[in-house]
Amino acid sequence: MALTSNFFRDNQRLQSCLTDDRAHITRGSVGQHVRLIQEALEMIDGLVIDASERVEMKYGDSTAAAVLAYKRKRTIINRSYQQAEDDIVGKMTIAALDEEMNALEGPFQLARARSTVCQQDRNARSPIRRAPNLPRQVGIDIAKKAFDPNSKLV
Repeated sequence: MALTSNFFRDNQRLQSCLTDDRAHITRGSVGQHVRLIQEALEMIDGLVIDASERVEMKYGDSTAAAVLAYKRKRTIINRSYQQAEDDIVGKMTIAALDEEMNALEGPFQLARARSTVCQQDRNARSPIRRAPNLPRQVGIDIAKKAFDPNSKLV
């Protein structure tokens, strides 16, 4: 089993979190893996992470609160040893985040591919500007974060 979203799949620390209980992400953790979790929480649920934690890529109080809110909304609890949600990113949480990032990436990969085709066809009269049925702000935010920062969403 492996993480499959473009957003998470290249991060070995998060891949380990999916398969190894000793690799859970907890308060005090620091690194790119924490920043990816923070960005995913912001994109998926619009949860607010303290700016200093984002800059330092640190799993602090606001990151822990965002993880807890995410888990409560989805009732992510390992019933074999828990009675309530906690603020730890373990196997179940990273799997849920990965699944939701996959769902967000899908429409934008299609929209990006279509817009590239429209750009190449100089005779195209109505290039696709965003994926259909998605709010403009969601499309813009996710496209900025999920794709190459130098690419343009037409």
